[in-house]
Formats: sequence, structure tokens, C-alpha cells
Amino acid sequence: MTSKSLPQSFLSKKAKIISSLAVSAEEYDDLSPKGSVDEGIRELIDEINGREGWVTTSSCAGRISVFLEGKRSLDAGEGKEGEVEVEDGERTKAGVGGKGGGGRWLFVSHDPIPFAQDGEEGHDLVEKLGLVRRTERKGRKSIGDDVVARRFVHFKFEPMILHILTASPTHAQTLLSCVIQAGFRESGALNLIGSMKEQATPIVGVRSMGLSLESLIGEWQDEEARCTVQEEDLRTLLEISNERFKENTKRIERFRELLKKVDDGMDAGKEKRKGEDGGAWEDPVVRRERKRAEGLRKSQLAQEAKQGGSSEPEESPDLESLE
Repeated sequence: MTSKSLPQSFLSKKAKIISSLAVSAEEYDDLSPKGSVDEGIRELIDEINGREGWVTTSSCAGRISVFLEGKRSLDAGEGKEGEVEVEDGERTKAGVGGKGGGGRWLFVSHDPIPFAQDGEEGHDLVEKLGLVRRTERKGRKSIGDDVVARRFVHFKFEPMILHILTASPTHAQTLLSCVIQAGFRESGALNLIGSMKEQATPIVGVRSMGLSLESLIGEWQDEEARCTVQEEDLRTLLEISNERFKENTKRIERFRELLKKVDDGMDAGKEKRKGEDGGAWEDPVVRRERKRAEGLRKSQLAQEAKQGGSSEPEESPDLESLE
């Protein structure tokens, strides 16, 4: 499929996205906590967007974050200024995951985190993550306490996430094959069926939830995000997250290598893309299944012919013998 045959809606969206990515990092701004494209996948983004039929709509290279839940109840106290989100003049509540209602990131890093070695003070680690040490050991709240009124602090590691708009289901299939082989096995596609006016332009979500990690490490108390776990627990979470960052990077590199193989295969076989018989090109898996079905059909016909009493190859009748 050439650029001339790509859907106009796709081409318009891609042009707009590419234009926004062309500005400098200082000028670019999006809705992510960082507000820009992560440096760790900038080259990958350029490689994806440099191909016909694909364009990234959102991205995250992977991150370690500490997130304070918003208020699930509007009667849970006023809190600090700016704590409660306002939409159309009305206060909002946080959802099940804690977002909204004044929820906010206390710490975000898109790179592994170095921290104090054994024997050094762990207090800096607590502060680095945007928390304060709990000075008084308050008793654990009972199960009967209203959990909805409490605001917890979450530690999270999230691997790379991409959303890629594709020009057709075929483009989406090629992309999905690459990302799944690279290890992003929870990836998938939406909008696979087009409308009466225009063909489908699926969105592929690239993700690997198996690398994700989440744990409660604190609670909002006395107008502060207080750490409720030991420093050694924070250290363990960071060590695990740093290791998962390494695996995340390996999968990203495998993805890039597979993209290059797709390019190499297309360049080497451009003259053969019509197929060996001159017809439309077939995906290798589809072709293998078709050949298998044809083989089974031939075998069945041969068996039927044998059962019919003809063991010799059929020959055209001699017209002279019929006279």
C-alpha cells in the first residue's frame, strides 16, 4: 500500500503529529507528567514515524513513580489548595484507581534510580520519593474504618507503553507481530472495522503488563504524604524496578531489531511482493495454511479416484478408436 492509497484521515493525523514532534524538547508539551517525549525512546519514535502506515499517538519509555490518590469522597476534608480537581465549577472525586479528585504524582523517573548503599542513611531515599518519614507510630486502622475516606500512596513500576495509529489492518498485523515477538505480549489493536465511508485505521497498544509492579508505601495523614513502610522495603522495590528497567530496555531493542528485519524483507522482496504466481502477496502464515489445505484436497481426490477403480492415470480417449 503506497502513501497515495493510504486513508486521508490517517495522513492528516500523521502530518499533525509529526509537526508537533518536530519542535524542540523545550517547546514540546503533552499531558504526561513529564510533558515531553521520553529521551529513552526518542529514536524508536522516529523509526516508527518514519515508516508509511504508522504514527505514534502517545508514548512512555517506562517509569518508576510514586502516586498520591485523590479524594474518593467530597466530605473527606478540604486538604491543601489545589488538592481537589474542578471541572465546570464542580469538585470531582477520584476513581477506583485513585486518579482525579486531586490525585497527583509525588515522584516520577524514566530511568533507573541510584540510591544509598547499605550502611548509609535511608532518610534521603524517603525524601527522594516525595514522602516524609512517619514520626509517630499510630495504631493500624481497623477493617471497619472507612477506606473510601483514606488516601493511599502507591509505588509503581510501569514498562514501555505506546499507542500507534496504523493505516490499515495489514499495517496493524505487521506491527503486532513485531511487538509480540519482542516480548510485549499484552499488546492488542482496536478499531479493526472501518465505516461505510472509510477503511479501518486500527490503533495498536504496545504493552507488557508482566513487568509491572505496584505496592502501597504510604498514606496521606496530617496534610502530608507519610511513608508507612521500612526503608529496606523501599530499597527492595527500587532494586526490583531497576532490574525490570533493564529487561524493558532489552525488549525495546528487540522491537527495533524486528522493525529493521521487516524493512530488510520488504526491500529485498519488493519485486516479488505480487507473489510467485503474479497474484496478491500473501502473509507466510496464510500461505502455509493455504498450501496445506490444497495438499489435503489433492490427497482426498486421489483417494476417491483410487476407490473408483482407476489405478492408472486417466488419458484422453483416442478418437480413431471410437469410429
